[in-house]
Amino acid sequence: MRRVLGLVLTGLGAFLLALALLLRFYLPGQVVKFPLNEYLVTTLTGHNVTYFNAKQLRVLTGVTAKATSTVEGDVSAGSSSVAVWNDFTAVEDTTNNAPIEYISQRSAFNRRTGATVDCCGAYISISNVGTRTGHQSGQGFVWPLGTQKQTYLAFDPTLLKPEPFRYEGTSAIDGMAAYKFVEHVSNQQFASQTLPGSLVGYSQLPSVTLPEYASETITFWVDPVTGAPLDVTQNRTLRLEDITGATKLILYQGDLAATPQSIANAVNTARSAHLKVDLVEDIGPLAGLLLGVGLVVTGAALILDRRGTDEFAYESDETVGSTR
Repeated sequence: MRRVLGLVLTGLGAFLLALALLLRFYLPGQVVKFPLNEYLVTTLTGHNVTYFNAKQLRVLTGVTAKATSTVEGDVSAGSSSVAVWNDFTAVEDTTNNAPIEYISQRSAFNRRTGATVDCCGAYISISNVGTRTGHQSGQGFVWPLGTQKQTYLAFDPTLLKPEPFRYEGTSAIDGMAAYKFVEHVSNQQFASQTLPGSLVGYSQLPSVTLPEYASETITFWVDPVTGAPLDVTQNRTLRLEDITGATKLILYQGDLAATPQSIANAVNTARSAHLKVDLVEDIGPLAGLLLGVGLVVTGAALILDRRGTDEFAYESDETVGSTR
């Protein structure tokens, strides 16, 4: 009886050891991914913002601005390897209760690396520029799972191309370690605007088209485990220039930063994801390993226990004696 029980325990232990290896080296790649059904609202605010109000046809200064970004996953468009998320960002002048800019972005990306892929109707639509479709490359809405201390190319929806985000150190965001990545853009042309000539110093012309330039410093603090941004700040200047490089009109200039509530929500979500990752990558495999080893050792001990053999021999002798 001991031998049978030992064989059962040894087999179960071997199964748990195999399961532990599966959990550690195979399963994370199958289940630890960015979700298809993402829903996230992030708010940034800033003061002393300057922008061109298209309705009033004048530049407003010293206003308070709020940017509300709502990201929602398109579950039906995603797959086991690709997620498709839609983001709508409304930038508003809360001082005068007026719109500044609307941005709509649809991006598809690898569910483990966060790198964009060219599919699923990806596009960028900006209220004062128009809708622009085309190839998106670089990181999309997120950094890779297991983010490293290195430079990453991330897609810039304003410039419509990837820009380098350089690693610039580690900080604590609400008690959670985060990697700091910074993008610096200096006076790059990305579009053009047509306006009445009188607005930009060409009173003799009914309208004039001038190139639009962007200067940006955008900083993300990223959770290295999940690749999710925990905090973000934006310093942006959009302006029209003439052929000499002189600024003719400031379209937007200001600093925005994530609100404490948005940061807290992002950190809480990341902490919850950490627990799930640990369960799959560490806690589950370790528990399976320890329990498997324990069962194998116990089973082997029962199989090799000589008392089980002696008991069997004793029972055999009794059986033989009873037949005499």
